[in-house]
Amino acid sequence: MDTLVQALFDGRDDGLPYLTHRQETITRGELRERVGKQAEVFAGFGIGPGSTVGLRTPPSFTQVEVLLALWRLGAQVMLFDFRLKPAEVEALCASCRPRFMVRAGSNVRAAFGFQPEYEVVTECRRTGAPATTDHRLVQFSSGSTGRPKVIGRTARSLAAEVERFTRIPGMPGEGDRVLLLSSTAHSFGLIGGLLHSLAAGVSVVFAPRVSARDILRTAVDHRITALFGVPMHYELLAAAIDPPDLPELRVAVSGGELMPPDVAARFAERYGVPVGESYGTTETGVVAMDAGGTLRPSVGRAAPGVVVREHKGELDVALEESPYLFDSGGTQYADGWLHTRDRATVDDTGAVRVHGRADSLVVIGGLKVDLTEVENVLREHPAVEQSVLVHEDVTEAYVVVAAEGESPSAEELLRWCRERLADYKLPRVIRLMESLPRTSNGKLLRQAAPLRAAATRAAAVQAAATGGR
Repeated sequence: MDTLVQALFDGRDDGLPYLTHRQETITRGELRERVGKQAEVFAGFGIGPGSTVGLRTPPSFTQVEVLLALWRLGAQVMLFDFRLKPAEVEALCASCRPRFMVRAGSNVRAAFGFQPEYEVVTECRRTGAPATTDHRLVQFSSGSTGRPKVIGRTARSLAAEVERFTRIPGMPGEGDRVLLLSSTAHSFGLIGGLLHSLAAGVSVVFAPRVSARDILRTAVDHRITALFGVPMHYELLAAAIDPPDLPELRVAVSGGELMPPDVAARFAERYGVPVGESYGTTETGVVAMDAGGTLRPSVGRAAPGVVVREHKGELDVALEESPYLFDSGGTQYADGWLHTRDRATVDDTGAVRVHGRADSLVVIGGLKVDLTEVENVLREHPAVEQSVLVHEDVTEAYVVVAAEGESPSAEELLRWCRERLADYKLPRVIRLMESLPRTSNGKLLRQAAPLRAAATRAAAVQAAATGGR
C-alpha cells in the first residue's frame, strides 16, 4: 500500500496547500512529514504489513494523517464512522476482528464541530486476527435497508478510482478549493474528496460546523470553487436567508443519495450553479457522474473504465472479483457483476437514470406499489419538506413539514395522496415528524423499527411539552 500513498503525493508540488480549517492550513509537504511521524509511532506498536486496524476518528487533519500512515505501513484499515455508537462498532468488530483499534482520545468529548487535531489512542485487541486478503480498506454499507455488509477495496482498486475521478469532466483540479461536506468515512468523501484532491493538487477546506451560516462563511472566506455534499447540505443552503454571492463557485456535486430535483433547482436559482450528481456504491466506488448537473434526471454517464448494464430493470456494474468479506454479500455479486439493486435505465448515449431501490417495490393485495412514487407525491405538497415510506404489513409514511406557515394534518396529507394515487397505493398511516432519522453518512433511514421509535420519542416529547393535553 506504500506504493499507493507514494503515488498520491508524487507529481505535485509539496508546497501546495492541502487541508484547511479556518486559518490553519497544512501543505502536502507538511502532511508527508506528519504521516512519516505517525507511521513511526504505529510501527512501535507492532503495526505492519498484514495488520488489521480499526480506525475511528472524527473528520480531521488527524484522520487523514493516521489513515495514510497505517497504509504506508501496509496495514488493512477498517474505517468506522465516528458517529457510530460503541455497541455498533463492537458488533462490526465481532466479525471483522481487528488486531488494533486506533481512536480519538479523551479530548474528543469536549469537541464541538470540526477540530483539526485529536489525541490518538492505540489499543491492541487479543481477539484480533491478521488480514487474510490483500484488501487495504474495509468499509461498511450504510445499512439504510438492512444489516451492513463488509466491503473490501484493494490498493489497485483505490488507485484506479482516484485516476478515474481525474478523468471525469468538471472535477476540481490543481489550484481549486473544494469545500468538503461529505463524510470522510464514506466512499465519495474519502476517495472523491480527500484522495483525489491529494493526487490532483486540490485544496480541501472544512467548515467548522454544518450550518448554513458556517458553510457560507467558509465558502466566502476561502474563495471556494467547488462544493461536495449530500442533498441535506444543498437543502440547507437553498433555504438560507439572504445568502452571500459565491462568484468563484463553479462546481457543486451531490453524492450519497439521489438529489431531489426541486432541491437542485432551488440551489441553482439561489447561487447560479447547477448541482451535479455522483452516483456510486461502497462496493464499486464511483459508477456514473455528471459534475456539471446538465444531464438530470440521469446521474450522468458511466465513469471512465466503468462497465454497466441494465439487467432485468436493475443496474449491474462489472467487477473482477467480489468485494464482500466474511460472506456478508449474499447474492449481490455473481458471475463478474455487482447487482446494485437499484432500478435503472441506460439510454442510447450511455446516460444512467436511477429510479430508486428495487426494494422500494412492494406487493399489496397482489399489486406492485413503488414506495418512491408515493414519497414523491407527498413531497409535491407545498408544506412537505421530506417523506419516507416503509412497508411491513402496512404502508407507513413519515413526513417532515415546513416550520413556517400552517402545518397540514395527517388527514389532509392523506386526502392529497388520495387525489393523486390509486387507493391501493395509499399509506395506511402518516406520521408527522420534526426531522427524520438518518444513517451515519446522512442518508434517510428506511427501516420501520427505528422510524417508529423516533416517532414514539417525538410524540412523548410533544406530550410532555403540552402537559399531556
